Amino acid sequence: MASTSFIDRRLGVFLALLAVVTVGVPLANTALSPESGLHVPTYMLSLIGKYLCYALLAVALDLVWGYCGILSLGHGAFFALGGYAMGMHLMRQIGSRGAYGNPVLPDFMVFLGYEKLPWFWHGFDMFWFACLMVLLAPGLLAFVFGWFAFRSRVTGVYLSIITQAMTYALLLAFFRNEMGFGGNNGLTDFKDVLGFSLSSDGTRVTLFVLSALALGGGLLVGRWITMTKFGKVLVGVRDAESRTRFLGYRVEQFKLFVFTVSAMMAGVAGALYVPQVGIINPGEFSPANSIEIVIWVALGGRGTLVGAALGALIVVAAKSWLTSAFPDAWLYALGLMFILVTIFLPQGVLGLIEKLGRGRREQPEPEAVEAEA
Repeated sequence: MASTSFIDRRLGVFLALLAVVTVGVPLANTALSPESGLHVPTYMLSLIGKYLCYALLAVALDLVWGYCGILSLGHGAFFALGGYAMGMHLMRQIGSRGAYGNPVLPDFMVFLGYEKLPWFWHGFDMFWFACLMVLLAPGLLAFVFGWFAFRSRVTGVYLSIITQAMTYALLLAFFRNEMGFGGNNGLTDFKDVLGFSLSSDGTRVTLFVLSALALGGGLLVGRWITMTKFGKVLVGVRDAESRTRFLGYRVEQFKLFVFTVSAMMAGVAGALYVPQVGIINPGEFSPANSIEIVIWVALGGRGTLVGAALGALIVVAAKSWLTSAFPDAWLYALGLMFILVTIFLPQGVLGLIEKLGRGRREQPEPEAVEAEA
């Protein structure tokens, strides 16, 4: 039976563990000497920060798929748009320190023969404007796309297909040099953010903490939405859309709102991801990336938020290990995980953990068994 408290057991445990990681990992990186067995190297700090961004992206997808039944295969596009918005700001911050020494044009524009900055790059020299675009770019795309799709009552596999088509169209567009986003190479060679060097340990720790806080905030926002009457209607749309519409609810408005909020959350994840990995390119728009996000959510447990984050952390950590240990077997392992979870764990890893926990609590104490005998 679902908990009626705002922070239920599963969310409380996850947030507590997240708080421990948020405090413990930076301390293990900065306070312990490299010779210590508990020392966390700087590269690992950034790697875990990247994992947390992926977890936030999975939570964003679970909000629309797990609670509203919208299987989006385009959330990789929202993630990439948020990343490009932050990447454009970081490129503008390079200024005359670039290879060509142009104080206004990024290096790739000088190389391609641009004479002036494209109009859509203006304003990205200001951090607040870039942060605004991190939310507006994916949010506006989701709003416009959803406005036409949901009003046309496109649902099910047809909606999934057109979200994937949208992602692929953006992939092809961003690959073109004349688009003004760096073409195939994308945006890279970032120097600093808000005057702080991206290569410094302090900046990396800050980005890590911000990623953890964003994940926690995303979980709380998602929990708040799903706990309200609005969230109950979303579940009604997921389980019986026609019946919910018959009851008088404007289903398309509910879908549009949660789809837009989810896209903005994905954009925030992308914006935090880029300065930690140091690059953003059109490969992030790949439809395969969006499909992989679906696998994260399904493996962790759809319709739980916490399960989505857990699934993302499990899969990306396994991917990091398998791609180095068994690079040719990674895709087979990913497919096998998805098949096994679908068949044997329909409620995901989180459902299995909770089932095992309930089983242990329901076992009678040995003394009680002897007394009854």
